[in-house]
Amino acid sequence: MVSSEISFPLSFNKNSMALVDLIMPKLGESIMEATILKWHKKPGDVIKEDETVLDIATDKVDSEIPSTTAGVLEEILFKENDTVPIGAVIARIREGSSIAVTQSQPTPPPQQPVYEDASLMDEVPYQPSQFVTKASSNSSNKVIKFYSPLVLNIAQQEGIGMAELEKIDGTGQDARISKKDILAYIAAKQNSHVAQYNAELSEIPQLVEKQVNQVAVTNSNTQLIASNNYTGNVEIIEMDRMRKLIAKHMVDSQNTSAHVTSFAECDVTSLVLWRERVKKDFEKREGEKITYTPLFIEAIVKSLKKYPLLSSSIDGDKIIIKKDLNIGMATALPNGNLIVPVIKNADQLNLTGLTKQVNGLANAARTGKLKPDDTNGGTFTLTNVGSFGSIMGTPIINQPQVAIMAVGAIKKRPMVIETPQGDSIAIRHMMYISLSYDHRIIDGALGSTFLNAVSKELENFDSNRSI
Repeated sequence: MVSSEISFPLSFNKNSMALVDLIMPKLGESIMEATILKWHKKPGDVIKEDETVLDIATDKVDSEIPSTTAGVLEEILFKENDTVPIGAVIARIREGSSIAVTQSQPTPPPQQPVYEDASLMDEVPYQPSQFVTKASSNSSNKVIKFYSPLVLNIAQQEGIGMAELEKIDGTGQDARISKKDILAYIAAKQNSHVAQYNAELSEIPQLVEKQVNQVAVTNSNTQLIASNNYTGNVEIIEMDRMRKLIAKHMVDSQNTSAHVTSFAECDVTSLVLWRERVKKDFEKREGEKITYTPLFIEAIVKSLKKYPLLSSSIDGDKIIIKKDLNIGMATALPNGNLIVPVIKNADQLNLTGLTKQVNGLANAARTGKLKPDDTNGGTFTLTNVGSFGSIMGTPIINQPQVAIMAVGAIKKRPMVIETPQGDSIAIRHMMYISLSYDHRIIDGALGSTFLNAVSKELENFDSNRSI
């Protein structure tokens, strides 16, 4: 696994023997690895150009990986359920060949330069390459350890030297130390259980996050298990793969950002009445239903242009302001999970364009047709908790963004209306909106000011506008 993103698109590297490398594509701004769900082809199979070779999954989306060349699948380098770093070669295709091959087992990657003395590794910088060490004692010709760049970087961050790293038992291929191995070692070390961990690593669950309820994950199938004993009349339901990834993503976000949430109340009567008036004609003309979501996104985009810090990310002690306004919209899937497809350059779309993008991405999400690029590059996220009946919510920031807005259900309520003739009470369509933001760079004044700007955009909606 790798420690940072590698800008590898889905591509193929050719060599003089007409072998083409199928490479794990770049899947998103914060995605470093993907899991192979299913191989649709096996070694020896003929592959057409653009034909699906395998399915992969990340914490954001499942996707099909096609071939961009025609030929015969020579070999596959990873098995189903393997987690693969971005930019890694996952298979090789013999271009234009019609000769079947018989290799069916994944082939380990070639070994990198071998260091005769493991102590020399202490002087080698942690960098994106793989290392192996040889024992410097009587078994000097026996390769004993392989280290991926992600493992090396984790070791560096946790102050684990090479001597200590060599003592960790690896559960990967050829006893290679995986990310789960080193994270479990660190967790066990913090709890003074290193010795027990080394003795029972193949039998105990892998600790991924140290939480109050002592959640653990098994090394074989990543099943979440609570350490407490079950009592009483209970039902045990195993989380599906996406729910496990979402859970980790949410905990990681809470551990990364200093979350603060502000609230505002909006009178959206003009917006509601306008939509009711135009929705039938709009659907007849455009073949699309106009929902509230594109109207909310339009107001967000206008406000982001006034307060661009809300569309940014943090890189160490640097603030990266995103000029491209790519708005993510949380979308419910049939299984109850959520996914966040992204409307790219939303500020360059009119309301009709926003509506078509919203509907197209929502339909693709619900039917499993989203592509990796559909969930990439978001700079700000909208979630509509009102669609589930909630009047307000406190959403969790979608990393590496710094803010997310939630809109609640629109309810009719009696409200005091100020007019030149005096105050009166009228039935109005009211909605709460909330903004969770990263207090590391967004202060309460800016967060509340931005939220108020969105509220004013919605309240001052032109009920006479044409579309």
